Amino acid sequence: MHAVEPGTTDPTRDDPALALLLEHDARIARLGARVRILSGLAWPVEHELRFLKRWRAGRVEMPAPPTAPVDHAATIEALDAVMRKLDRGHPVGDWLYRTAWSYRVAALMLSAIGTPRFTECSTLLYGRPSTHYRSQDTTTLESAAKMLEITDQLIDARFIPEVPYDIPAPLFAERLRERIGPFFADDPVEVVLDPQLASKAAAGSKVIRLRADALFSALDLDQLVEHEAYIHSLTMLNGKRQPWLRCLGAGAPRTTRTQEGLATFAEIITGAMDINRLRRLALRVLRLEEALAGADFIEVFRAFLAAGQSDVESYRSAVRIFRGGDVRGRVCFTKDGAYLEGLLLVTAFIKRALHENRADTLRLLFCGRVALGDLVALSACRDSGLVAPAHYVPPWARYPERVLATLAFSTAAQSLRLDAFTLDRFSEHEEETMAEAAWAAPALL
Repeated sequence: MHAVEPGTTDPTRDDPALALLLEHDARIARLGARVRILSGLAWPVEHELRFLKRWRAGRVEMPAPPTAPVDHAATIEALDAVMRKLDRGHPVGDWLYRTAWSYRVAALMLSAIGTPRFTECSTLLYGRPSTHYRSQDTTTLESAAKMLEITDQLIDARFIPEVPYDIPAPLFAERLRERIGPFFADDPVEVVLDPQLASKAAAGSKVIRLRADALFSALDLDQLVEHEAYIHSLTMLNGKRQPWLRCLGAGAPRTTRTQEGLATFAEIITGAMDINRLRRLALRVLRLEEALAGADFIEVFRAFLAAGQSDVESYRSAVRIFRGGDVRGRVCFTKDGAYLEGLLLVTAFIKRALHENRADTLRLLFCGRVALGDLVALSACRDSGLVAPAHYVPPWARYPERVLATLAFSTAAQSLRLDAFTLDRFSEHEEETMAEAAWAAPALL
């Protein structure tokens, strides 16, 4: 049973159906905690050391990661039982059904590691780069290619400054603690080093983990603050502070695209995103599509190398695509396509919400772990008190008018064709203008 704090409204008083739905909500959150996706797909660190050692010695060898399925039969059966009891005609019941469904698909995915069904489930959760949305003309794959083309126009790849990764993880952790400590004043978030972490960083509600042997750059600090701390940790903390709906603090798989899209949007809107990282996100989409089409691990690794990544970064980028899949290709983990796709979807949602004078819905982005569709469905729950306002809100999101100004300018600037002129053209244009308006020049004796 939920305890009602003094001075707060009990939403179950006006909606008797909620009492049972809240029991189902707690049950789904407990079952979902059993489905640990990334930890179930991680490759041992020693595989990286072995591969790179042999690669540098000229003896390339296909990695042989563990592909043991995870038995989630009991969890799937329990989720099925809950889903059969949910009233989808009730907005909360429908939201819970979708949440339970995504946990079920994730459990099926982990049960099918190394098989084509793994990718089928992954695609349901995270999408596929070649997917066409009914209301849109382009795919995420085409957007990624266009993004690389635009960055090529902005700066020749030969002149993109190389980012020095020279900050050891312990020192970087100290700097990160200094940045986020004052912000999370009511909920301390630890920064710890993890020698087995597959990615460079991962965030939960209480802990941000950094890969212990990784080297970081000065640019990484702003990116991790905005992405990991002020989105991933923040939304999880806000979700756990919710007085009624436990699933808002659980991070269901169906929220991943919105989470990663919002976190990437936060990097861009705050200026924390650099062009190298933007290109990495786009390159991962292209490489993912190639792997889905049959490219193997070595081919994808070499493609990342050819795009300018180091051998370490290329290996880790390739691993992200093949974890849980088949290193021979076609069976892949599609989550890396969710960053760019999610970014495009979040940007479109924010633009539309501001256009319709619905800036209030943007605050719901931070009330917990949600999908974009939830923001409309749960708006009535906010009014009834079932969903509490976000305790923490990123600094950039407190003033929607600033977000709107940035989006309006970036949209208008897209009309400028950078491939149609060189820097000399600015001088030439002024000279042409003077010649056309010769009458404005002083008369010469």
